[in-house]
Amino acid sequence: MNLVRAAFTVGSLTLVSRLLGFLRDLLIAAVLGAGAAADAFFVAFKLANMLRRLFAEGAFNAGFVPLFARTLEQEGPRAARAFACHALAAMTLVLALVVLLAELFMPGLVRLLATGFEPGSERFGLAVELSRLTFPYLVLISLAALVSGVLNGIGRFAAPAAAPILLNIVLVTAIGLAVATGSSAAHALATGVLAAGFLQLGTLLWVAARADFALRPAWPERADRVRLARLWRLVLPGALGAGVYQLNLVIDTWFASHLPTGAVSYLFYADRLVQLPLGLIGVALGTALLPLLARQLRGGREDAARHNFDRALELALLLSLPAAVGLATLAQPIVTVLFERGAFDVAAGRATAGALAAFALGLPAYVLIKVLVTGFFAREDTRTPVAVAALCLLVNVLVILATIDRFGHVGIALATSAANWLNAGVLAFLLVRRGALDPGARLRARAPRLLLVNLALAFLLALGAARLPFLATVWGLALAMLAAAGLYLAAVQLLRAADLGELRAALARRPAEPGSPGRAEPAGTPPA
Repeated sequence: MNLVRAAFTVGSLTLVSRLLGFLRDLLIAAVLGAGAAADAFFVAFKLANMLRRLFAEGAFNAGFVPLFARTLEQEGPRAARAFACHALAAMTLVLALVVLLAELFMPGLVRLLATGFEPGSERFGLAVELSRLTFPYLVLISLAALVSGVLNGIGRFAAPAAAPILLNIVLVTAIGLAVATGSSAAHALATGVLAAGFLQLGTLLWVAARADFALRPAWPERADRVRLARLWRLVLPGALGAGVYQLNLVIDTWFASHLPTGAVSYLFYADRLVQLPLGLIGVALGTALLPLLARQLRGGREDAARHNFDRALELALLLSLPAAVGLATLAQPIVTVLFERGAFDVAAGRATAGALAAFALGLPAYVLIKVLVTGFFAREDTRTPVAVAALCLLVNVLVILATIDRFGHVGIALATSAANWLNAGVLAFLLVRRGALDPGARLRARAPRLLLVNLALAFLLALGAARLPFLATVWGLALAMLAAAGLYLAAVQLLRAADLGELRAALARRPAEPGSPGRAEPAGTPPA
């Protein structure tokens, strides 16, 4: 399995998804603006996604993928497929119960997530109604995440990375139908979320079947019940850690809901922009790295695992630092070009740009977190990140309390960035102490050079943003971004902060065939 190539596959398809997501957000901004309907839909959408990350990506996959990789490596595809089917049955049962309870107590959940939405108000009633439409998406997308973990474990990264594209296509279509028919865009979007869940799960199950990994829920035999018990012992601490992260989101929304109308939407739009590089870099690297590390560690290939971990950290810095610089220094032109139209006015643009710049300061840390946690998860340690996340939750609250009176919703974004940097620093420190992270000479030499190049890039872009008003146009912004990318690549090559030729060679190298799960790399030659 080729880390660079797998990450590129995930990242390129994520780019398509994020671009469609931007189109979706542009349409939502134009149709709903930043008013009551927008706030209500975003709360409903966030509620379903928050629990999806808790049950699926945040916790279940953190426990499932390493165990699946271990079973695949040591016992072969048949045992791995049986384990996946048993996990699918357990997850379906648990999530069905969660959704049933949530539908019954939805007003309380909405009240908990957005306490500033007064019961009886338009925002509150609409948020409850929309949340009841979107919440069953939790079951569908969580099962889809499990199937994605199976596909990633056997080296099939394209289909799981492409699945979110279906969501954005459905939501864009829903907005178009709502505008054409004159119906409620917020209700059309909520219904579209549920329809997209069915489409995503069905597609991934079909791809798994085509890869000879057909999955259907099955009650486990006694031997596999032991493995499932191990899975839940990993999932529960992971759920606590993911729950702490999701609690951060709840806290942010709670504080924002007490600010003037629009604050929830400003943070949502800004976060969506930050999610683009996060998905392209952090999620792509984490997705590709976790099954690779897990299988190499289970196979006793420590040197190969260490090499890939270093490589992932290097790529994270190489790509996330300029993305953060660009988003922070060009926040206002970016928001102006992308969002300022229809119901989204200039004041909303300024407010969103402030949040974007604050979020961007923590982007490299968030990307590093996505890579660093794989060092724990691959070793079947889901407990340590819980303690780290709890510490960062406290820091998040303290920074919000210290900044919200002066900076409003921007203070919330600043708190998120501060918590991310603390999280990344503590995770790295713990991995070094355990001997799981020992940056090689190349990484130690290149990191300071990357920082120097990005400081220079930040100065040039900030100067241009202040003195070149044409940047607030589509073509001006595109030209500035292309010029900045060219200068950055030339500078990192000149200062030997990265070897672009090496990256091109890694992308051209064919990965190991997915059908040979037990295949080991030759001794002494760690994979790219």
